[in-house]
Amino acid sequence: MAVTPSFLEKGVFPYSTEIAKLRSANPWYQRNTYVVEKNQQIQLSHFLRKLAELGYSKVWETSRKGEFSQRGGVVRVFPINAEQIYTVEFSGNLVETINTEEIKSKIKGQEKKIFRSNLQLPTSNFQIGDYVVHIDHGIGIFAGEDPPTGGDDFVLEYAAGDKLFVPKTETQRITPYLGLKTPRISRLGTPIWSITKKKAKEDIVEFAKELLKILAKRKLVKRPPYQTFPEQEDEFVANFEHIDTPDQQKAILEIFSDMERSVPMDRVLTGDVGFGKTEVALRAAFKTILNNKQVALIAPTTILADQHFEVAKKRLEQFGVSIAKASRLEENYEIKKIFEKAKNGSLDILIGTHKLLGKGLEFKNLGLLIIDEEQKFGVAHKEHFKKINPVIDILTLSATPIPRTLSQALSGITNISRIETPPLGKMTVQTYVLPKNKKIIKDAIKYELSRNGQIYFLANRIHKMPQILEEIKSLKTKVKVGILHGRMGEKNIIKTMHDFREKKFNLLLSTTIIENGLDISEANTLIVEDATKLGLSQAHQLRGRIGRGTKEAHAYFLYPTQHLKEKAALRLEALERYSWLGAGIEIAKQDLEIRGAGNILGKAQSGVAYKVGLNLYFQLLEETIKELGS
Repeated sequence: MAVTPSFLEKGVFPYSTEIAKLRSANPWYQRNTYVVEKNQQIQLSHFLRKLAELGYSKVWETSRKGEFSQRGGVVRVFPINAEQIYTVEFSGNLVETINTEEIKSKIKGQEKKIFRSNLQLPTSNFQIGDYVVHIDHGIGIFAGEDPPTGGDDFVLEYAAGDKLFVPKTETQRITPYLGLKTPRISRLGTPIWSITKKKAKEDIVEFAKELLKILAKRKLVKRPPYQTFPEQEDEFVANFEHIDTPDQQKAILEIFSDMERSVPMDRVLTGDVGFGKTEVALRAAFKTILNNKQVALIAPTTILADQHFEVAKKRLEQFGVSIAKASRLEENYEIKKIFEKAKNGSLDILIGTHKLLGKGLEFKNLGLLIIDEEQKFGVAHKEHFKKINPVIDILTLSATPIPRTLSQALSGITNISRIETPPLGKMTVQTYVLPKNKKIIKDAIKYELSRNGQIYFLANRIHKMPQILEEIKSLKTKVKVGILHGRMGEKNIIKTMHDFREKKFNLLLSTTIIENGLDISEANTLIVEDATKLGLSQAHQLRGRIGRGTKEAHAYFLYPTQHLKEKAALRLEALERYSWLGAGIEIAKQDLEIRGAGNILGKAQSGVAYKVGLNLYFQLLEETIKELGS
């Protein structure tokens, strides 16, 4: 099968009599499919050329769909319509054998079997070859189900050939190992794991005591609990054009419960792009304003601040709420007037970028700080408002929380609310990780144009954009292209966004500036020119920019065919694996593993965490904090 959206979107399917009929009757299928059989007479050079024409990329070692490699008369191909690599062996001009083989990736000298599955469910936690932690027996390797027990047990492999059979009724005792990719595998029947856990617990107790000292200062501060205004709040909810999802309702109840206590709120709200975090934040903002307090919303980019401003005006101005925006788009004299209103209390909500962190800003009665895309802000930025106003409530929004915030939330240090259920009608973005080639780019563009949609084409470097623009033009798809990058003036950036929204062009060639803030319902295709340059959370954020409407969306994460670095390969593998709706929290966990925990816990504690795995570490930390805090 050719590497083309028409086949990719169908998923895995075998060659069948239906395809044979289509090949005989339809020239398109003849051009985009190829049949090779055992004992067939064919020149090796012709076979290799045909693979290239179909869009397959030649690599040194085949490991991903859309790749092929050659060693003498042996060709290894990973078809896009299969879940196995096919080895085609030639003897002269004769196809002598065709075999399948397991997919393996080499990680730090070890060969790891990869079990690829089409399951897009958060419950599919383990894949064959994954490192896992059994709370009683330590770190082992997940080996799948045990056939003799009828699949009622999972098998874990340990050092020296030891095996542990775990009934599926006790799977809560197994967690994925997050940490070093090559942990020390435990040996069954020895005291080593018990000693390791005991030592980890002792170190965690000391660490927890330090954390609790910091938290105690915050919890000693009191403020009047927020009051409820049922009539006004119900009217505000009734004006929302969508139906709340169950997770949205749960998150709102959790946030309101925090606000109605006398201890300041510190909560993280996670949920994929388009899952309704902004509406939940606006409910909290409205409650704050009804209690005669002000709200500040800080966003990392002018684009995102501008979008929040437009949404807030639409939702809140009709209720008499005063809203203003402070970013690089506003002149200095305008910002000065806005800051004066914040100081005298005539402004209810101030939305802005880093401008809100300036020394000249004072609020009369600031009650709630909302931080959007918290991974774009440093710790010092987040602590800025706490120092000014110790009793301030803080609500942090993130699609993929950075490791520090995620770890605090997982360990119970920070409260977390998760929006994991997608809005009604929202579909999973179909994700493809493929070698870069012109055929897939051309066909993806033509496919999106055929349904009158729009395309994001991501270039990682501004200096590469002219070259990429020429490559797009050379494809002769007649696509109209607009360009967006951070060195453009702010007004030009906003104008380009507006023109794209108005469909004055249908492909936006952009840097990662589109990561935050663009909400274009007709943009249903994302093409990333070199996905190896992206962080995992960043790539997931970009994927969330498409599929905002009712059409199925397609994301193509392309990579150069030369050897991938280990961490880049891991990121791409995780991106493909965690592609279901609401996978942001799982992406963040993988990001935590890949980037490491040193910046969260410090060198000593990250060493402890890796010995037991981050999941178990945070579980023990949470238990310790509860014990010490009670």
